[in-house]
Amino acid sequence: MKLTDNVLRSFRVAKVFRENSDKINCFDFSSNGETIISSSDDDSLVLYDCQEGKPKRTLYSKKYGVDLIRYTHAANTVVYSSNKIDDTIRYLSLHDNKYIRYFPGHNKRVTSLSMSPVDDTFISGSLDKTIRLWDLRSPNCQGLMHLQGKPVCSFDPEGLIFVREVYVRERTGPFATFKLQYDRTCEWTGLKFSNDGKLILLSTNGGALRILDAFKGAVLHSFGGYNNSKGVTLEASFTPDSQFVMIGSEDGKIHVWNAESGMKVALLDGKHTGPITCLQFNPKFMTFASACSNMAFWLPTIDE
Repeated sequence: MKLTDNVLRSFRVAKVFRENSDKINCFDFSSNGETIISSSDDDSLVLYDCQEGKPKRTLYSKKYGVDLIRYTHAANTVVYSSNKIDDTIRYLSLHDNKYIRYFPGHNKRVTSLSMSPVDDTFISGSLDKTIRLWDLRSPNCQGLMHLQGKPVCSFDPEGLIFVREVYVRERTGPFATFKLQYDRTCEWTGLKFSNDGKLILLSTNGGALRILDAFKGAVLHSFGGYNNSKGVTLEASFTPDSQFVMIGSEDGKIHVWNAESGMKVALLDGKHTGPITCLQFNPKFMTFASACSNMAFWLPTIDE
């Protein structure tokens, strides 16, 4: 089944899970698309089975809190940032609920966390105005960048380069620097590559998204028209085929645009009780998930 405008418009909520008592601050699909793990401000990690459509297990991080959760390349381990006590990143085995390693170094809240798609390295960005490069096998920071402001960072799909704000850096040094006109009414909160590596999606805590050419840095499209009057950090995502861009809003609706033409193709109502802070398409199956304090799984209602 191929993603088209009509298929996207046909998506409806198939299941809603009310496992959390507070906002879901992050979730991540496993690379095989079979599971999804969420982190919440209620200090819980909930593991869901995407094929059976049900929660499998709940773990807790009461002492340290949990935020920005990411699967590693092993489906039973995750890394996540802490939002209580300290700003250490933690490497957790889901199998026995034990920490494998700690990654201390940041002294303010971690705001970006990205796992390399090709090896055991990951990068983190923090309000302490640094980006750190890590290796799962060592607690010591492998690389450090000092910046002028709050960083957003992400690996490209081949794991060769990472981007902070719109400063493109190869692992050996920068090969491109893009300067964008800065909107002083909001700040950049998220940065993602499309799976084909050609586009960068830049999200803000205002009412605007931007798509950039990943090689030239040119702004290809700016998207607006979704509600975010309170400056909430809303997650925006590409579909796995790199053809569409989607974002939630504070009124529980999901907006979808064609990444190439810039045209809006769908407006979906998830009946969420709060702002949709997390939104991602499953990397392998024709489904996506959205979250406020509830988790919703979506399925298409037509076949094409």
